[in-house]
Amino acid sequence: MMDQQAYEALFGSFNHTKIGVVGDIMLDTYWWGSVDRISPEAPVPIVSLQRKETRVGGAANVALNLRALGAPTTLFAVIGKDTEGEELGRLLKAEGINTNYIHESDTRVTTNKVRVMGRNQQMMRLDHEHTNDISDIESEKLLANFYSYVDAEKPSLIILEDYNKGVLTKKVITAVIEYCNKKGIPTAVDPKQKNFLAYQGCTIFKPNLKEVKEGLKIEIPTINSESLTKVHEALQAYLQHAISFITLSEHGVYFGNKSTHKLIPTHIRNIADVSGAGDTVIAVASLTYASTSNMELAAELANIAGGLVCELVGTAPINKESLAAEVKKLLVK
Repeated sequence: MMDQQAYEALFGSFNHTKIGVVGDIMLDTYWWGSVDRISPEAPVPIVSLQRKETRVGGAANVALNLRALGAPTTLFAVIGKDTEGEELGRLLKAEGINTNYIHESDTRVTTNKVRVMGRNQQMMRLDHEHTNDISDIESEKLLANFYSYVDAEKPSLIILEDYNKGVLTKKVITAVIEYCNKKGIPTAVDPKQKNFLAYQGCTIFKPNLKEVKEGLKIEIPTINSESLTKVHEALQAYLQHAISFITLSEHGVYFGNKSTHKLIPTHIRNIADVSGAGDTVIAVASLTYASTSNMELAAELANIAGGLVCELVGTAPINKESLAAEVKKLLVK
């Protein structure tokens, strides 16, 4: 719980808390249409295209959530020199996200996930992407941009957002975390399986329950504070990180550090779509922690925010006013 003064100060502080996001950014394209007949050429529906829509995805959606809360946000990524990259840049700039440090590569394509929508459901998805690791030259360009930004802007926190598209190589992961630790800047990690245990020395490690089970190759038969504290200890044996922050779907969230551990139950919601909820959770938790250094408060806010965006259809960033109203109702005494 917090008082009214702390509540107002928190949401006000977001507007001047600088956050950098390093990771895989992508374009989400939606082709909407109607379906009235089956093709005479093959047993597939014919979608009569009516409109197209593009959105930002992956690490770019984390940045979008941060901007929705008012935080000055900068992206670090590698994309292709293509029309998809131009469209992605246009969408990001329109939201006020700093794209000056994104590296455009001659040898990669910008990840584009095209969803064909008919009868109010997804009929097909087409993925155009490169998922191999970025080259040494591309890594060096990305890291040079990152070092320049950190030295000039002195951000409050860096998020590493992995979607297994090749940007967060072991080299990039190690270099980013080491540089941040040298500069006294906390790091928050949203991992994927490929480099799950490569984030040694990070501040906040935020897997979901499935990722923890697969990454540590363990079963967690009972979801409670005691079992999850054992998971935190197992993670810490590999990573030597400060805080474990595990999202548990309908069970809520768990956080543990050297002195505190807590399982925070979810708030009852009318769930419409879980798409993008993880992006919202890492954004809200990271921004709150960067503003307060209070992980319990960060976990509480992220838990509320994740539930709110699950009430919306499709990937959508958190609404600052809606979050503030819900936090006031649930956490302000």
